[in-house]
Amino acid sequence: MDVLDIELPMVDIEATGKKIDNLRKEAGLSVRDIQEVMGFSTPQAIYKWIWGQSMPKVDNLVILSAIFHTSIDNIIVIC
Repeated sequence: MDVLDIELPMVDIEATGKKIDNLRKEAGLSVRDIQEVMGFSTPQAIYKWIWGQSMPKVDNLVILSAIFHTSIDNIIVIC
């Protein structure tokens, strides 16, 4: 098999944002709760994740996985 023939997985940014929002709600947390744990001065980055406008950095995914008591694999949606 040629490495160039492999279909590469892609992150579905919008679905990942929805997943983050669902996990947040299931955990009974507000956006402000996550903002405080993350040490952000504003919630804008979290809203950008939820709205599918951007992805959390790896270090933020590690924190989210701890907050939600789940793996990073369970946060990121691959298509």
